[in-house]
Amino acid sequence: MSRLFALILALALATPLSVPSASLAQPASNTQQGREDQPRSGSEASRRERAPEPAKLPPQVTTRHSLELPGRTLKFIATTGALTLTDPQGNPVAEYGFTSYTLDGADPSTRTVTFAINGGPGASSAYLHLLALGPWLLPLNDQRISPSTSPALVPNDETWLDFTDLVFIDPPGTGYARVIGGDQVRERFYSVEGDIDGLAAFVMRWLKEKNRLQSPKAFVGESYGGFRGPLLAQKLQSDLGVGLSAVVLISPVLDFGWFSQPGHSPWVHATRLPSMAAAVLARRGSLSREALQDVEQYASGEYLVDLMRGLQDAAALDRLSKRVSELTGLDRDLVRRLAGRIEPGTFQREFRRGSSEVVSAYDTDVRSADPNPTAAFTRFEDPGLTGMTAPLTSAIIDHLSRTLSYPVEGRRYELLNGDVNGAWRWGRGRGQPESLEEMRRALALDGNLRVLVAHGYTDLVTPYFASQLLLNQLPSLGPEPRVSLEVFEGGHMFYSRGASRRAFRDVAQRTYSEALRARNAEEP
Repeated sequence: MSRLFALILALALATPLSVPSASLAQPASNTQQGREDQPRSGSEASRRERAPEPAKLPPQVTTRHSLELPGRTLKFIATTGALTLTDPQGNPVAEYGFTSYTLDGADPSTRTVTFAINGGPGASSAYLHLLALGPWLLPLNDQRISPSTSPALVPNDETWLDFTDLVFIDPPGTGYARVIGGDQVRERFYSVEGDIDGLAAFVMRWLKEKNRLQSPKAFVGESYGGFRGPLLAQKLQSDLGVGLSAVVLISPVLDFGWFSQPGHSPWVHATRLPSMAAAVLARRGSLSREALQDVEQYASGEYLVDLMRGLQDAAALDRLSKRVSELTGLDRDLVRRLAGRIEPGTFQREFRRGSSEVVSAYDTDVRSADPNPTAAFTRFEDPGLTGMTAPLTSAIIDHLSRTLSYPVEGRRYELLNGDVNGAWRWGRGRGQPESLEEMRRALALDGNLRVLVAHGYTDLVTPYFASQLLLNQLPSLGPEPRVSLEVFEGGHMFYSRGASRRAFRDVAQRTYSEALRARNAEEP
């Protein structure tokens, strides 16, 4: 590793951060009141941390493939393995797992390479890898996702490999990747700032080792991975000398402060209301952004005003209870009792109470039976996120070991690692983290950079309207718009639906083309 990387990692291991104060974790189960974001018990986490480190991961493996897709044949090279980062003394501190797909015979100096990562924190990249971007796809049912679904993969007609090479990243603690150092090293990598330092070091290391520094570069991140995007773009620009041409943020959280508010705060309820209304429209088959315009205007106007009037204003409560009941399809007496403030957990159980079903917080179109339909309070697994865990885990393990010839023995594959999420350190006491400021700075510095923000309509975890209102706060930063928001049918993982995956791919390809035209126009 060069002296530059040693310096980056020395900074990454320097100062521990404060204890986390908020988390957008994946829920293990739900109650009527909402999601439970509790990590595993401290004793269990301690036992896992003190356990002996498993054997070293196998060396990188390269395989060649040919895939028949509609109208074309893709011939490409897949490389699977890990990059190990070291401290200034050369001691290994962390592994980053990756799988890359590069088009065979393409000119690397002009061929875009995209780095893709999921969120959590604590999620592996299997979601984007096998449900959206990669050359193979795990088909899932749009409305009922069963853990016993076959993990067999099929060719992905909507793979992004047509227009960009792909590198799927598993940070330490996800997939097969691990932190190798002790507790202080783990604390640093499991933090907002240390995570970005490590990812930036990985990107630079991969580009150097694969001779891709001349290639146009892009980033795709989902959920917490979307939060990472602006931070990583700015870090690469300012510290490592790497400029991204395009950044795609899928179902991102751009400002955790806007989500980490007490129940009496009106803001978070206003951001969710359009997604709840979208659930009703989707059920009727009439969902569109145009159909939601009145809801968005109400949510950011009269609804907010009446919420601010508070519980002492009976007239305001009557107004918003009537309107929210109409928009969400929920019982008016229930809405009135809740003062028009509908939590995701309440909506999950009440939206389809008539059929004794619960819906997913990640996509209200996805549903399953309520295990305790007559109970006042009930616990249930999320029909979407938990439903896909089994087939996706089996699919990625089988894909890596058989198709990509990378079997790993003696290690558990971590699709969603609750220990990472529970141990995450969120900042230095400066309030909740946000990445909108880094987005401003990255866009201001690079007039060619394009940012695409993509959401699903029926996502209650990271609602699209929150991103819309935040992006409205950006200045123009140039003569033409370079940040766009697109909303697709579906929820948090909207790309698991065929029509949305196709539409998303088309929009992303246009974004890449615009970024490359701007980049090439500056070449002498």
